[in-house]
Amino acid sequence: MGHVLVLGGARSGKTGFAERLAMRAGERPAYLATAEALDAEMRERVAAHRQQRAHQFTTIEEPLRLSAAIRRAARQHDAILVDCLTLWITNLLIANEDVAAAVDELVTTLRETVDARAILVSNEVGLGIVPDNAMARTFRDLAGAAHQRLAEICDDAYFVVAGLPLVLKGRPAETEPAPRRVHEA
Repeated sequence: MGHVLVLGGARSGKTGFAERLAMRAGERPAYLATAEALDAEMRERVAAHRQQRAHQFTTIEEPLRLSAAIRRAARQHDAILVDCLTLWITNLLIANEDVAAAVDELVTTLRETVDARAILVSNEVGLGIVPDNAMARTFRDLAGAAHQRLAEICDDAYFVVAGLPLVLKGRPAETEPAPRRVHEA
């Protein structure tokens, strides 16, 4: 049971795709949310998301200690949807945590987690212009490095655009008609 990386832009359909993967991957799926509701608008979003998936997933909220949360969730759940890694990286930066060390720990945790499939959702932020400030460039670099490390150890990787999953690595998803395969030049 290999892990999955799902990348895409904001509002690309990546979370919906990942939810469908998780529902097919296990009978006891968990939704591991990394978002923190720090303002009224975010509190409303979090509440709406909880309500939408209440009957399908057990919700676990963990903004920083992702590896520990995955290890705990794997004891009771056969599929763990992590949404999302870029929010997790943001949380780590704000908390002045060592992002590279946290990603190393996540990679180790995923390699050791064999009884549950992790489905990792993350925003691809490296396709736009170069950010104009150091913190945004650092964030982009850390997210890109994390994506590369995780794509290396995941069995499947997808890039979702306009709700369409493109296979980057592995096999077409079983949730929908076969996605278009990206070919190397």
